[in-house]
Amino acid sequence: MFKIAGHTMGTPEYTVCEAIELMKKIGADGIEIVVQDDYRSGIPCDCDQETLEKVKECAEKMGIRIVALTPYNSYFNSLDEEKRQEEMAAIRKGVDYCEFLGASYVRIYGGNLSAGDTYKLEERWDMLVRSLREMGDYAKEKNVTLVVENHFNTMAVSAKKSAELMKAVDHPAVAILYDQANLTFTENEDYQTAIATQQKYVAYMHVKDLVFVEGKSFVSSNVARPNEDERNVKTRIVGEGVVPWPEILSKVKEQGYDGWLSLEYERRWHPDDIPDASIGMKKSLEYLKSIME
Repeated sequence: MFKIAGHTMGTPEYTVCEAIELMKKIGADGIEIVVQDDYRSGIPCDCDQETLEKVKECAEKMGIRIVALTPYNSYFNSLDEEKRQEEMAAIRKGVDYCEFLGASYVRIYGGNLSAGDTYKLEERWDMLVRSLREMGDYAKEKNVTLVVENHFNTMAVSAKKSAELMKAVDHPAVAILYDQANLTFTENEDYQTAIATQQKYVAYMHVKDLVFVEGKSFVSSNVARPNEDERNVKTRIVGEGVVPWPEILSKVKEQGYDGWLSLEYERRWHPDDIPDASIGMKKSLEYLKSIME
């Protein structure tokens, strides 16, 4: 049976400990925590031991599993060696946090590749493969898996590219984070094709929902999120948009997946689209549970 986590992207009004308490209240099994400076519902990139201990104690008290950490580094394909090493050092630090907190996954971007960028693609691909192997070696020592998200403006923008990347990396501690909503609004694979193409490499899943804005095509100027004037979709409570979650969950279960579903409730980026997590994430979780039942 799938386990459900809430993502602190969805809880910008809450501290991490308050978000953990909310997960307990709404019936989640776990939590995915942002790693980024100056975000109320995240832990800082250079997190001190006292903060880590407080978060761990809160999770243990609430009976909530800290499942994954989500940093925002992306230049693993950089040809600037100093920059590449700096980005990998940040991920290794995140892996150390995972080891202490008992988390199993670190969310990874598949490099940084703006739309239309064709500069030395082969060399940057090779550098990304090299980086993922090097970071994977460190993660494996700590019993942590790096999960590369299907994500725009990266070298893992589609299920096809993500699967190709996994074949090239070929590392036991590097896997795919399946995000069908991202594949949908970037006009990549439908769920049937995505699952057939990449599911054997999937170790973790994000769940969110959306509706399209009529007359707009996908574009984004950065990796983390499209600017407000670029958006071709509006985010929605899961079950109230166009992503066919009953069919997706049935299909991945057929393929043997019974891991975590992380509710990447995007209130941090789009607070006008969806209500507070105590309302919308709760409704999303209840919808997922109704599917599983």
